[in-house]
Amino acid sequence: MASTRRQLVAAAAALGAAAYLGKAPSRASHPDGPNLLVVIIDTLRADHAFGARARTPSIDALAARGLSFTRFFPEAMPTVPARNSILSGRRMFPFRDWHDYKGLLAKPGWEPLTDLDTAFPTVLSRAGWWTGMVTDNPFLGFASPYEPFRHLFDLFVRHGGQIGGADRPVAQAKLDHWVHPAVREAGMEERIRRYIANADYSGDERRSFAAQVFRSAIGALEMAARRAPFLLIVDAYEPHEPWTPPRKYVDVFGDPDYAGPEPAMPRYGRVETWLGDDGEAELVLDRMQALYSAEVAMTDHWMGRLLERVHELRLEPDTAIVLVSDHGIQLGDHGWVGKISAALHPELIRTPLVIVDPTGNERGTSTDWLASTHDIAPTLLALAGVERPDSVEGTSLLPLLEGAGLPARPFAYGGYSDHHYVRTDQWAYMADNERRQPRLYDLQLDPEESWDIAERRPDVVDRLYGIVRDQAGGELPSYE
Repeated sequence: MASTRRQLVAAAAALGAAAYLGKAPSRASHPDGPNLLVVIIDTLRADHAFGARARTPSIDALAARGLSFTRFFPEAMPTVPARNSILSGRRMFPFRDWHDYKGLLAKPGWEPLTDLDTAFPTVLSRAGWWTGMVTDNPFLGFASPYEPFRHLFDLFVRHGGQIGGADRPVAQAKLDHWVHPAVREAGMEERIRRYIANADYSGDERRSFAAQVFRSAIGALEMAARRAPFLLIVDAYEPHEPWTPPRKYVDVFGDPDYAGPEPAMPRYGRVETWLGDDGEAELVLDRMQALYSAEVAMTDHWMGRLLERVHELRLEPDTAIVLVSDHGIQLGDHGWVGKISAALHPELIRTPLVIVDPTGNERGTSTDWLASTHDIAPTLLALAGVERPDSVEGTSLLPLLEGAGLPARPFAYGGYSDHHYVRTDQWAYMADNERRQPRLYDLQLDPEESWDIAERRPDVVDRLYGIVRDQAGGELPSYE
């Protein structure tokens, strides 16, 4: 086994990884089950992965081979809570008994994954699957509370630089190009400077974080193919901001003649608080949309390289593929920019989910069943034919992949920080956890969620909050 570990360390170094972490877990006899490839793309809006604005041929190709979920709402957000939900199959929201953890953001839900023995990578490892993960997620990859998690895997490859990292100089002219004056006023220039110092890829996308992660994922896939069945998780932080994509991508979505400062880093908050009303807001928001769309397109391109390698290695007949995200982002929608927990509209809380069954079932189809992040783990375990732990709360989506039905899920609910939401076929409701300033939209009359009718329909507000309270086991915690 020591020789094997030395080989893995050498192989990881060849992948260009910033570090290798891993262990040699005890495992069952060689199982007869499919390979599992899970791709997590951060900050991916559903309407930018699919639809008229999207330029995502790799995601399109996955959708053509699998089942797409048109109403997928993460039950816990943002980055860390969503991944805990995905990995455990348990609901994370509401974030009861939360406290601050060193190395993680001081926000409700930002805490390490507990009960690692029942996380689906551990369950699959015990059942005989080789397990690997490649990521540039700065929290799962580097934060000290996630050290035990990183040691769950046979191979863990991490790339740094999304946050912090290099202190190399960046030319002021380059900073002036990527920093909008309003963002500079907010004191965010240093964040962009460090980002560019770590990966200055606007002239060469091969240096991008997406390229780094998916190139390493290809190496990990080649390693995994020799140890099938395998679980490989690829967690890419792009298109999380800042956005500094090559111009060839930006010009697809924006004005090719644009020469102003690029809003590479959005300033979170109401649009009117940092952009004037003299036409500047429309110009900057359009440019922000173009930069974000360009980052999505570039990330899709590099994900496509990984999917091409799956095909070249002839793994498709034996490999289930899942594409999922943790949340979206507001780009001027409803008057907000950023990830605003008080504005839990679809631009923030609806993301793509595509599941490709290697048997070809439900190929190129879609469903509007209300799925969520805690359904991923039970679905993967069901695909593998491995018994789920009792702690798993989500629903296996395998019946939908087999052309059957699932019991109705009449509502989706969840939360982001100190706020919560409920969505049904008719209603979209959101409020903070102390129920101040609730908002309510009738989706049948107002699908764009433009007219708040909470004051006119307090009965509906009370009923929808009652759903959250009852499902969550009592009044919701608040950490303001």
